[in-house]
Amino acid sequence: MVDLSEFEDIRPYSDEEAVQALQRVSRHPALPMISKYLFPNARPDFLANTLRSIKSIDEFQTVVMAGAVTAVLGRTSEGFTYSGISNLRGINGRFLAVSNHRDIVLDPALILYSMFDSGLPFAELCVGSNLISNKLIEDLMKSNRMIKVIRGISARQMYLNSQTLSKYIRLSITSGKASIWVAQKEGRSKNGIDKTEQGLLKMFDMSGEKSFEENFEELNIVPMSISYEYEPCDSRKAREILLSREAPYVKKPKEDLHSILTGIRQKKGHIQLNIGKPLTKEEIAEAASLNGNDRYQRLRGILDQRIQSGYKLWKTNYMGYDLMNGTSKYLGIEYLPQDLEAFKAYTEHKLSKLERRLDRDALRDIFWHIYGNPVENH
Repeated sequence: MVDLSEFEDIRPYSDEEAVQALQRVSRHPALPMISKYLFPNARPDFLANTLRSIKSIDEFQTVVMAGAVTAVLGRTSEGFTYSGISNLRGINGRFLAVSNHRDIVLDPALILYSMFDSGLPFAELCVGSNLISNKLIEDLMKSNRMIKVIRGISARQMYLNSQTLSKYIRLSITSGKASIWVAQKEGRSKNGIDKTEQGLLKMFDMSGEKSFEENFEELNIVPMSISYEYEPCDSRKAREILLSREAPYVKKPKEDLHSILTGIRQKKGHIQLNIGKPLTKEEIAEAASLNGNDRYQRLRGILDQRIQSGYKLWKTNYMGYDLMNGTSKYLGIEYLPQDLEAFKAYTEHKLSKLERRLDRDALRDIFWHIYGNPVENH
């Protein structure tokens, strides 16, 4: 048994804690509405009764969460596919998944769903504490193996918490306790550009007590790419980018919760997850031969290349690229004229829901860049 006593502030719930938490969730007044949305053909008390019967986190994720993800995909997508699962089966032990980040809840949920569907053990998930807006959200997330990444603290506290998080990640993987998922950067990509933060790699290395090479080898880092035909919260992201040009963007209370709900309910078209080739001993050794920050930059470059090349480009991406550049490069190759007219109409429909005072031309250009930038990334 792994001693987790020093990780009380960040660790997920134990089975016993999760059972108690799900009992609390089952009594929440919003649960009948949630149950009706996810399971419309069942009785309104179906979800509450199911939660009361849960005896472990595995059972909760298998019985409830897998069913919830299936329901959301059925109602809001044209289908979800994944590839590269053999890259996980070939790893000896647990691994550290590093992926791009487009949707607050769906990205990690779909990665867990893929593992469940493939018969692999569930991973634990690194999630920012800013998303825990109330006890209901905390109970649900920590019952879903959430590791709390503490946000909104001083630089000194951030450093100390990064040390703790790094140690927890390394201990979980090297002890065989659990695999871990973390986004490649803090927060979602708002502009469609997927770049790994160098500080993330430094955080991974903080807990290492061996050489640079050995420290990264034992983490079994696997890059992953998730792509949506229709970007979750696309118009809200365009709005945030525009407003942040005028002044630092400050989120309103419950804005993250609203983004979570929008991301779940919004139509997403097709969705693809690509599980890339893990970092190899040779690649890590090459990085280790460099000096200082160049070592981290080299690993970052490898991760970025794999994540960006693993990103599935949809016709919406090619249309966004042509619209943002004023070209017809992919017309007739990746999309047809009627597709373009439909995408333009989709753009206007989404932007019409934003405040009238906002510059429409600027919003439109940002919106198209959100879709087009992944083509340039490739």
